[in-house]
Amino acid sequence: MRPFTIRPAAAAAALVATALTLTACGGTGTAANSDGGVVTVYSADGLASWYEPQFEEFTKETGIAVNLVEAGSGEVVSRVEKEQSNPQADVVVTLPPFIQKAAAQGLLQPSGIDTSAVPADVQDPAGSYVPVVNNYLTFIANPGANPAPTTWDDLLTEQFKGKLQYSTPGQAGDGTAVLLLLQHLMGKEGALDYLAALQTNNVGPSSSTGKLQPKVSNGELLVANGDVQMNLASIRDDGSQFDLFFPANPDGTRTTIALPYVMGLATGAPRSEEAKQLMEYLLSEKAQRAVGTDALGVSVRTDLTAGEGTDPNTPSGALAGVDVWTPNWNDVLRDLDADLAAYQKATGS
Repeated sequence: MRPFTIRPAAAAAALVATALTLTACGGTGTAANSDGGVVTVYSADGLASWYEPQFEEFTKETGIAVNLVEAGSGEVVSRVEKEQSNPQADVVVTLPPFIQKAAAQGLLQPSGIDTSAVPADVQDPAGSYVPVVNNYLTFIANPGANPAPTTWDDLLTEQFKGKLQYSTPGQAGDGTAVLLLLQHLMGKEGALDYLAALQTNNVGPSSSTGKLQPKVSNGELLVANGDVQMNLASIRDDGSQFDLFFPANPDGTRTTIALPYVMGLATGAPRSEEAKQLMEYLLSEKAQRAVGTDALGVSVRTDLTAGEGTDPNTPSGALAGVDVWTPNWNDVLRDLDADLAAYQKATGS
């Protein structure tokens, strides 16, 4: 996604919160401080089109301004970890397994907010995190790819030599999801064998999934990984020229991995009470009804549905006929370091 700035206006006169502009997926910087009622959100990039109107409405209703800092999924947690002695973030939003990693490192605290509308089995039993927008791994292809890729084996063909790239497992949430999905489909050794073979075509490492979108759109790349919400939003908001697809298995089945945006209250949050208000607002029926229209994601509330339809430019249409797999993210986190070391050895990265 493109760099994004929010300049919220609080109800109190003359209150202005400085919001940093960061390059999507991997940007750096320091959240602004304020003597007023300002909540700072560190978020994995991709939700800007939903955040902006929700934050503006939240500020109108509460007088609490919102300062957004966007970065890559892993970088969000890394920044919070580095700032433990002087916490800057109030709310942390990132993808699994990074949110589980943050909880395991003590970077999140139980929020105590009302999460009853969200299925209990996707929340942290200790109350440290809860999904806020549902999302799913996908791949994107430039229309110039001929023939268009449809299977995992297609990605190994000569057509994509030097024209394929995926974000790096361990650094990007979507890239980590590629490794996990292949493990699920092929077993751990089979996944490593496949990714080792794919290195012939792979351009190289990338800590940013979002930065791959323009490269596919302009034809520099023919294929990259992504996620349903971010890719559909890029087509709508940026006019990106690519198609979403889910690589098929030899038997023709297509599978993706659930990859929700998940939020938690940062340990030592400077504005914890205001942060809790914002978190509850983002889970409210009012805010969640806008997830599909504004963010092109899927609501996490059980009393709202994504809707039906076959339009490929909607989440439900894009996911039609695709099996969704949800891993045990705590098991993923337990094995992650060893799995990443094995991945790096197999691919030489």
